[in-house]
Amino acid sequence: QVQLVESGGGLVQAGGSLRLSCAASGRTFSNYAMGWFRQAPGKARDFVTVINWGAGTTSYAESVKGRFTISRDNAKNTMYLQMNSLKPEDTAVYYCAAVFGRWLPVGENEYDYWGQGTQVTVSS
Repeated sequence: QVQLVESGGGLVQAGGSLRLSCAASGRTFSNYAMGWFRQAPGKARDFVTVINWGAGTTSYAESVKGRFTISRDNAKNTMYLQMNSLKPEDTAVYYCAAVFGRWLPVGENEYDYWGQGTQVTVSS
């Protein structure tokens, strides 16, 4: 059973930085893609970024390119989301997700496993 646990959310001023973590367990993740999504109040859950765990290849939503960086630590089975130059519109609950056997999925419905989410609030 795959388990994903996010941490690192919080309150930050606009222009600040946060690093989210997603601790993964229950599998060897070399053949998984793992992504970050976010959901603002009253809105749909949106794709943020994804990493192919084995290859290290990444993809980003246009809204976060150049500001956010996804990475993974194989030894710790942990994925990270470094968020810089944060804006109030980045405020959302951030979720990590995982799926076996896909390259760089960007659709919410493509993922099989989800974490519980962590709140990120950016004040202006």
